[in-house]
Amino acid sequence: MVEPTPRDFLANERTFLAYVRTALSFVAFGFIVARFALFAREMAILERSSTQAPTVSVTLGVVMTLAGIAVAIFGATRYAAQDRALRSGVGGTLSERAAWLTAMAVVAFGVIIAIDLLRLR
Repeated sequence: MVEPTPRDFLANERTFLAYVRTALSFVAFGFIVARFALFAREMAILERSSTQAPTVSVTLGVVMTLAGIAVAIFGATRYAAQDRALRSGVGGTLSERAAWLTAMAVVAFGVIIAIDLLRLR
């Protein structure tokens, strides 16, 4: 059994704070995406041009906000598990399954964004 050092606990805390920053970024950017759709609709009304309902942007904004919430929950869960592992003297790493699920969620999100951007051309 290897005794954890303060450096290990601080590294775990820095990792958790990175999760928090990422979660806040997702939530803030989701809000901006959803509000930009409303802004674009208002501008179209002012210009007296036709406009479509902002369903894609609002949906994307909501999904990004929910992704931020999921990242915050995942980060807190991961922090607590790693803290318990450090205190018990056992190394804990991210499971391969969790890594693949996270990567696939990012890939799916990227594909949705790419398809939406291609539709705008």
